[in-house]
Amino acid sequence: MTKLRVNCFSISLDGFGAGLNQRLDNPLGDGGESLHEWFVPTRTFQQMVLGKEDGTTGISDDLAMRSFANVGAWIMGRNMFGPIRGPWPDDNWKGWWGDNPPYHCPVFVLTHHERAPITMAGGTTFHFVTDGIEAALARAVKAANGKDVRIGGGAETIRQYLRAGLIDEMHVAISPVLLGAGEHLFADINTAALGYRCAEHCPTPDATHVVLTKVSF
Repeated sequence: MTKLRVNCFSISLDGFGAGLNQRLDNPLGDGGESLHEWFVPTRTFQQMVLGKEDGTTGISDDLAMRSFANVGAWIMGRNMFGPIRGPWPDDNWKGWWGDNPPYHCPVFVLTHHERAPITMAGGTTFHFVTDGIEAALARAVKAANGKDVRIGGGAETIRQYLRAGLIDEMHVAISPVLLGAGEHLFADINTAALGYRCAEHCPTPDATHVVLTKVSF
């Protein structure tokens, strides 16, 4: 059965998934890059994102590797896709990831503005969905063809799916940094009332990993 998953989503100790002042030369906002210091050194990131052969192993790498397993489609918000706001001025922007993005499957981007699909190298095709989170999920589930659907982010996209109770499993990496402001992941969301419970938790020197799952009442 297809699951809707969040994996390797990093937040600060005070709950922020990105800092203030996100822009082209600072896509994660002020201090945001520090949230991912646990992830970037892992062998999984080095191999799958940077195309290198080295990298750290251990608990963080195990969770990073697990995050890519059995994923048949992705969903992301427009902010994660790029810094452009409003109507698309042209077709030049194709994401942060170069000609061969690390997704290798269909990716559904939530937006208010129509745009034709973009086919990239390595099997990634970006589809732009203008009719809401449930429509994006339906299209992603169909495209996944029995595999899971992964939400990449950003925080507000995850919050929309959380509020709707649609996320089945969520891995959050709590990094030992304070941002003070930015995009908060859980503010005003009663995860317990929505049926989420902590299924796993594991501290490492660089992050505390927590896995939430949705249970039926």
